[in-house]
Amino acid sequence: MRMWMVEPKLMCRNHLLGEHRECHALYGCLFSGRSIEGHLSRGQVEPQNLKARHDALADEMSRRGYRHMSPLENIPGAPEGRVDRSASLKELMRRCGNCRGGKFNI
Repeated sequence: MRMWMVEPKLMCRNHLLGEHRECHALYGCLFSGRSIEGHLSRGQVEPQNLKARHDALADEMSRRGYRHMSPLENIPGAPEGRVDRSASLKELMRRCGNCRGGKFNI
């Protein structure tokens, strides 16, 4: 599970939709009480910002013409996590030529 926490407009189709899917997976883990400690300790998720991040991704999906039909709510008492946004952006740009080149594959 990973929340990139970079500006959604910078993300290619695969990373945009992938992080959206990861938001729902994180929600499922939190809702069911499964541990996400490993993701928290590696700085991969910010559960306290889950709804806001999901909504930002959904807005970008809609802007690109995708039909978003899976709203998501915050989980009260979600643990706090922190993603290093600068490092995350650098890693995403290193990994993905489509994100780096602005090729969104709409």
